[in-house]
Amino acid sequence: MEPVQRLMSSTADAMVANGAEVAASEECYHCGLPVPPESSFYVAIDDVRQRMCCVGCEAVAQSIVDNGLTDYYRHRDAMPEPVKEAMPAELQELGLFDHPDFQKSFVQPIGEFEREASLILEGITCAACVWLNEQHLAKQPGVTLVEVNYATRRARVRWDERQIKLSDILGAIQLIGYRAYPYDAERSEQIAQRERRSMLWRVFVAGFGMMQVMMYAYPSYIAGEGDISADADLLMRWASLVLTLPVVFYSAAPFFQRAWRDLKHRALGMDVPVALGVGSAFVASVYATLINGPDVYFDSVTMFVFLLLCGRYLEMLARQKAVRGVEELGKVIPVFAERVEAGAAVGTKVPVSQLVPGDLVRVRPGEVIPADGVVREGESQANEALLTGESRPVTKRPGAQVTGGSINIASPLLVEIRQVGDSTRLAAIRKLMDRAASERPGIATQADRVARVFIWALLSLSALTLIVWQFIDSSRALWVFVSVLVVACPCALSLATPTALTVATDTLARMGVLVTRGHAIEGLATANRYVFDKTGTLTYGVMKLDAVTSLGALEEGEVRALAAALEQASEHAIAEGVRQGAEGMSLPTVSDLRSVTGQGVEGVANGRRMRVGRPEFVAELAGSPIPDAIAALEGDGGTVVALGSEDGWLAVFRLADALREDAPVLLRRLHAERIPTAIISGDAPAAVAAVAREVSVAEHHGGMTPQDKQSWVETRQKEAGAVVAMIGDGVNDAPVLAQAQVSIAMGGGTDLARNQADIVLLSENLAGLSRGVTLSRRTLTIIKQNLWWSFTYNFTSVPLAMAGLITPWMAGLGMALSSLLVVVNALRLQRQPGGGGI
Repeated sequence: MEPVQRLMSSTADAMVANGAEVAASEECYHCGLPVPPESSFYVAIDDVRQRMCCVGCEAVAQSIVDNGLTDYYRHRDAMPEPVKEAMPAELQELGLFDHPDFQKSFVQPIGEFEREASLILEGITCAACVWLNEQHLAKQPGVTLVEVNYATRRARVRWDERQIKLSDILGAIQLIGYRAYPYDAERSEQIAQRERRSMLWRVFVAGFGMMQVMMYAYPSYIAGEGDISADADLLMRWASLVLTLPVVFYSAAPFFQRAWRDLKHRALGMDVPVALGVGSAFVASVYATLINGPDVYFDSVTMFVFLLLCGRYLEMLARQKAVRGVEELGKVIPVFAERVEAGAAVGTKVPVSQLVPGDLVRVRPGEVIPADGVVREGESQANEALLTGESRPVTKRPGAQVTGGSINIASPLLVEIRQVGDSTRLAAIRKLMDRAASERPGIATQADRVARVFIWALLSLSALTLIVWQFIDSSRALWVFVSVLVVACPCALSLATPTALTVATDTLARMGVLVTRGHAIEGLATANRYVFDKTGTLTYGVMKLDAVTSLGALEEGEVRALAAALEQASEHAIAEGVRQGAEGMSLPTVSDLRSVTGQGVEGVANGRRMRVGRPEFVAELAGSPIPDAIAALEGDGGTVVALGSEDGWLAVFRLADALREDAPVLLRRLHAERIPTAIISGDAPAAVAAVAREVSVAEHHGGMTPQDKQSWVETRQKEAGAVVAMIGDGVNDAPVLAQAQVSIAMGGGTDLARNQADIVLLSENLAGLSRGVTLSRRTLTIIKQNLWWSFTYNFTSVPLAMAGLITPWMAGLGMALSSLLVVVNALRLQRQPGGGGI
C-alpha cells in the first residue's frame, strides 16, 4: 500500500479540496467500518466527497480513483473483510515487484542503494512515447537514470531505493497510459504476438470497410449528372457512414487514444497529426451527410486508415524480426537437465534452476549444455556459434571447459557444473546486450529532437494550408488539410536510426562481436586511431615458461614453486604461465598476499617477504640494481618476470607467447587505410618491440603502467578530430578501456575489462573485429541514407500536398511506404556475411 500511497498523495489532496458534494455517512465508504468523529479523511468519488475512516483507506481509495478503477465500487456486492482485500488486483500486483526474491531475476544492485531494472514497455508507438516516458520517470524522486529503446521497447531504469520503490516506478508508468513488465524473453514474445494479432484484426476491419465503402462511392464517381437520384445518393452516403464507423472507432482507435494521451501530457507524437487528419475528415463527412452537404470523404478516410495500418503492420513485423535474434538468448538454456549422482548409472530429470555448483549432469548428443562447467567424462564436440560466432565445432575432452547455451554434437558428456544462473557466461552476455539495447546513442537522440520539432512545424503548415484554401477553393480545403497532416508525419525519421542500430547489433553478435554500449557502433565506424595491448590481444595470452635462471642459492624447482605460490590468485596470462611451470609441484604456503596492478604480486613465504613481477617492482624490495642476467633475457625478446625477497634477487623467468594468426590481417587492413596504429603494453620493451616487428607497427611502448596507458591515450585524444579505439583484455587495461572513445575487449579477458568495454570479441578473433568495422561503417551509411530519404520525402511531399496535388489516400500510402522503406533498408544489414552467432 505504501508505494501507491506515496505515488498518489499529491493527486488525492487536490481532488479532496475541489469542492465536490460531501456524502453524509458515518461509515467508511471504502471498508464499511465506523468513521471516528475526529476523522477528516475524504476522497472524491463520482464528484461526491466520500468519508474514509483512516489515512490508509483514503490512500487506497484515491489510488483506485486515479487509476480509473472507480467501477470497483459500483460493482462490489459486499465490503471486504480483511483490509488487504480492499485494493483491486491491478494495484495489489504493483506491491509484489518490491519483494527481494521476486526482483532477483531482473534487478541488479548498483552500489549500496542504487538498483537497476530492465523492463518491457507496452504501448510504445513512436519517438514521442519514448520521450514522454523518459521525461515523466526522470521527474520521479529517486530515479537517477531512464533510457528507453524505441526499436526493442526496452527500458533501463535506475533508482535509489531509499527514495522510491520499483512499484512506484511501475505505477508512474501506468499513470500516463503505458504498462511496464520485468523483461524476460517469453513475456516479450507474448507481447509481440498480442500486438501482431490486435493489429491484424484492425487491418482486416479497415480493409473490409474500405472495400464496402468504395463500392458505394464508386457509382458517384462514374455517374453523370442526374444519373443517380437524390434518395439513392443519400442512401449510399448513410451506408458509407455506417461502414466507416467500425473503421474509425475500432481500427483507428489507437491513433485517437495515443494522440489524446500525448496532448494530455503536453507532448506531440506521431499520432497527433494522424488522429487530427482522420478525425477532421470523418466529422466533416458526418456533418455533410446530416445536412445533405456537397462532399463526403468516407472512402478517403477508410482507405487512409487501411493503408496506414498496413504500413505499420509491416513495419512491426520487420522491427520484431530485427530484434528477435537478440531475444533468442533468453530461450537457449533448457528447462530440465539430467543430473547424475556419484556412482549412479541413471540420472534424474531436474529443473535447471535447481542445479548448483558441483552437480554432475549428462548431456546427450543434440542437447544444450545447461550451465557453465568442466567435462569429467566423454569426448565430443560442441557448437558454440550462438555465443562466439564461430561456426566450427570445438573439441571437448575431460578437463575442457564448456559454456551453458552451447550444443553437444557427437557423443554424451558428463559435465561438472561450475557456474549457474546469473554467474554463467551466457547470463553475462545477456546483461551486456541488455545494457546496449537500452542505451541510446547521440545520433538517435538528435533524430528524435528533430522529429518533435518537425511535428510542430507540420501542424503550423497544415493550419496555414487550411486557411489559404478556404479562399482558393473551400470545397477542397479539408482534404488538402488532411493530406498535409498525413503525408508529412515524420514516422520514417524516427525509425531511421533505431531500426538500423538494432539490426546491426544483432548482425554483429552473429559474428561474435558483442556490442555492449549504445554508442559503440557509431564509435567503431568513425575510429581513426587504433591502439592495441600485446598479451592476450595481439598474442594468444597463453604464456609458457621458456627459460628459468636462478640468481641465488635456491634450486630451479624451488624458485618455480615460490613464484607459482605467489601468483596463485592472479588472473593475468603471465601468472597462469608461471603457475603451469610449477604444475605437479608442492607449493609453499603464502600469506599477506597483495597484488599491485600492472606491477606484480607481493606476499610472505617461508618467513620472508617476496615479490614476483616486473624487475623494477622486485628491485624496490631486493634493494639492489637489476642484475645483468635479467637485462640479457629481456634483450632476447619474450616477457621477463623476476622473483626476489628482502634478502636479494632469487630468479628470473622468461615466458613466450605466440602471435594470433589473424592479427597481421587486421593490421594490414588498417595500414592500407592509412589509419595510425600503436601498441602499448606493460610487458618489457624488447618483447613489445618483437611483436611490433611481426605486425609492422611502427609506434610501440613497453613497460607501461595502467596510468601510463591511460595518460598516453588521453594525450592522443587531444589531437584534432581523434577518435581512439583501444583493444585490450586484462585488469590493467580497464582504465585505458574506460578512457578511449570506443573500447574493445577480448572475450576471454577478465570480467573487469569486459564490463568496461563498449564491444566484446566473443570469438577472440581479430578478423571478426575487421568485419565489425566494415558493418559499422555500412550501418552509419544506411542511417544517413534513411535520414536523407526521410528529409527528402518530407520536404518534397509537403509542398505538393499544400498545392493540392496529393489526395488523402495518396498521402496515407506515401507515409506508409516511407516508413516501410527505411525499415527494409535497415534489414539489408542482416545479409552481412561472416557469422552464425547470437
